[in-house]
Amino acid sequence: MPPGRVLMVQGTASSVGKSLLVAGLCRLLLQEGYRVVPFKAQNMSNNAAVVPGGGEIGRAQALQAMAARVLPRVEMNPVLLKPEGNRRSQVVVLGTAHGTMSAPDYHVAKQDLWPIVAEALDTLRAEFDVVVAEGAGSPAEINLKDRDIANMRVARYASAPVLIVGDIDRGGVFAHLFGTFYLLEPEERALVRGFVINKLRGDPSLLAPGPQQIESLTGVPVVGVVPWLGDLGLPEEDSAVLDRRSDGGGPYAGVDVAIVRLPRIANFDDFDPLEREAHVRVRYVESPARLGTPDLVILPGTKATRDDLAWLQAKGWPAALQRARDDGAFIVGICGGFQMLGAEIEDPLGVEGASGRSHGLRWLDVSTRFQPRKVTRVSAAHVTASAGVLEGCDRLELEGYEIHAGISAVSGEQVAIRLADGEPVGALSPDGRVLGCYLHGLFGNHALRQRLLTNIARSRGKQYSPTPPPDTDAAIDRLAAVLRASIDLQAILRLIEQAGGTSACRGS
Repeated sequence: MPPGRVLMVQGTASSVGKSLLVAGLCRLLLQEGYRVVPFKAQNMSNNAAVVPGGGEIGRAQALQAMAARVLPRVEMNPVLLKPEGNRRSQVVVLGTAHGTMSAPDYHVAKQDLWPIVAEALDTLRAEFDVVVAEGAGSPAEINLKDRDIANMRVARYASAPVLIVGDIDRGGVFAHLFGTFYLLEPEERALVRGFVINKLRGDPSLLAPGPQQIESLTGVPVVGVVPWLGDLGLPEEDSAVLDRRSDGGGPYAGVDVAIVRLPRIANFDDFDPLEREAHVRVRYVESPARLGTPDLVILPGTKATRDDLAWLQAKGWPAALQRARDDGAFIVGICGGFQMLGAEIEDPLGVEGASGRSHGLRWLDVSTRFQPRKVTRVSAAHVTASAGVLEGCDRLELEGYEIHAGISAVSGEQVAIRLADGEPVGALSPDGRVLGCYLHGLFGNHALRQRLLTNIARSRGKQYSPTPPPDTDAAIDRLAAVLRASIDLQAILRLIEQAGGTSACRGS
């Protein structure tokens, strides 16, 4: 059978909305009867997801897979870069970590990664009617184009029509579209078949005559003007979004949650379910001076535990956290944050940076030792404790996923959460005020989140009534409905049908 067709979504810059647009297109094409799958050759994010059977991909590709109603798999994101700071990133290839590289070293290594990217795309094309491919950053980064493996090289390889997305909310969208188009090579410009103006606040008619003029200048039509979507309740991948969630704190009647914004914060989408609670305020805090008087402080996951622990200590966070705990606040650590709450962290082989040992906050009787092979797995667990923040939670069943190189030994008296095979993945302090856990997605467990927040609110004399759990699938349908009303879907379908590949097997 000939390979499936590829539609590619590229952008004038990072954070213009490519990822959500791809998710919406996946659901639209599914509704139109296509077998559809997402793809992103190279992603850079510390928000990762674990696929069934193990292996990491970007969180955005997992959401896009959900939009296409297919299981996430490593071929959807064959190269994932996880920044560690100091201009270095861990390189994850087909779900497995392959060491750490500097930016110049990775720029050279990309040539060796291209055959892996091409094979992953070929694998998906052999199984699906349409691959909706997402670019990375901008295709017009002229300093990087010679070794591009994520944008126009993918489009050329697959003879894919390209939609270029511009963000009107940041201003200058027509200049961004025009400049991006004309920085491309002639053969690349020939693949650009549509522009999409994204994040419009206001009346689309006020854009005239801009869309007509940009088509006259480039020969490329504007095939969509997508409105500002507000909060659809879907996770965001780019840490730039955290700038909008900073808050200095202040009186609040509900449960006040302060998340320490570590320099290398990872998987911050863990806390989206808390943000959707009506009586919970979630704020990201960089300085102890802005901590205020929270009811819950969270130490999140991190790509470099010992480095971020050193930052925490240098900024005076241990004393601030101790004051918060003395004032009655609860402390929760997830993954790297869990490791920080323990007695010590050893990295004798330098898995996450310089080799050595670091003293933790010593609030949990936990010791962590890093090993070369990372644990990446979808996990089912259950709560074994019922005290303090976990009062009434014993025997609750939990779902989540793990991504960690550190292996932690937990004192038997403090074990609070175990996997089905009995392995401990969480600990609770004797006073019940400090909880650590390896499970990403912990707060996505509605029963646990409801009970935990109820316990905190009662202890602090605060207001809290549970909010019904979010329906991610319904949110994707809402996204698709907005796109159906704001883009020229028939034009996009024609581009797909005219692209190289096999005829779509609708309804199969």
